[in-house]
Amino acid sequence: MKAIKPSAYIRFLNCLDALDRMNPGKELDSTEEQLLNQIASAASQGRMLLVGDLISLGELGSQATLHGRIKNLVVMGYVKLSEDKADGRKKIVTPTAKALKHYEQLSQCLEKALRSS
Repeated sequence: MKAIKPSAYIRFLNCLDALDRMNPGKELDSTEEQLLNQIASAASQGRMLLVGDLISLGELGSQATLHGRIKNLVVMGYVKLSEDKADGRKKIVTPTAKALKHYEQLSQCLEKALRSS
C-alpha cells in the first residue's frame, strides 16, 4: 500500500504519541483529559471552577466516576484543590504548573504539525 502524505492533524497525533513515549508513566485517560480541559479553559478565562461544577458534567460520567478522576488529577499533580473562603465545604479546582506545561507541550506539537505542511 502506498503511503499518503499525512495531514496536519495526523502529524499532530504522531507528535502526541511521541510525547507519550518520551514521558513514560501513567497517562491521562480520556475522562481525565476532558476534565483537565474544562479546568484549564476556566482558568484561562479567569473563572473559578468548583469540584461540584465538574462532577455535574453528566456527559463525562457519573458523579462518583468524575470525583475519582478529579482525585487522580490531584494525585498526578495536574490540579490542586483549595478551600473556598466563603464556604469551606466547597473546593476550588485550579491547574498546576504541571498542567500548564502539558498544554504548552500540546501547543508546541500543534505548531510543529502546522509548520510541516
